[in-house]
Amino acid sequence: MNTKERIFHSVLFEAIALVFVITAASIFTDAGATSVTGLAIGLSLIAMGWNYVYNLGFDRIFGNNRIERSFKMRLSHGFGFEIGMIVVTLPLMMWVLQLDFWTVFIMDIGVVIFFLVYAIVYNWCYDLLRERFFSSSAEVSNALPR
Repeated sequence: MNTKERIFHSVLFEAIALVFVITAASIFTDAGATSVTGLAIGLSLIAMGWNYVYNLGFDRIFGNNRIERSFKMRLSHGFGFEIGMIVVTLPLMMWVLQLDFWTVFIMDIGVVIFFLVYAIVYNWCYDLLRERFFSSSAEVSNALPR
């Protein structure tokens, strides 16, 4: 994937995720809608930056043939990404939600489980659609918004 496609991939992932996260946070916390939305957007921005760096490194180590990645590799990819996110997001969530470590940790584990499943499904679908509709990376690059 080139830089433009990586950015498109990440923004699409986060836009879909924001709908889920804001809805769930509004239902499961007493935090106001403004705090929840601000936190969700902040976490989304952090995730997009981490997503770009993490996937760039992952592709360099494991190669660019994304369509042939096994379920085990996709699961490992998702776990690695989420562990990095926990390290960064836990203190931010504690501060914004004004909750103790263990409460936020349990909430974060729930978020990690959701995002682990979501990331695997999203990336697998993205890779299959990319392979089906775009036969080369040049075609993908030309088809994406500029």
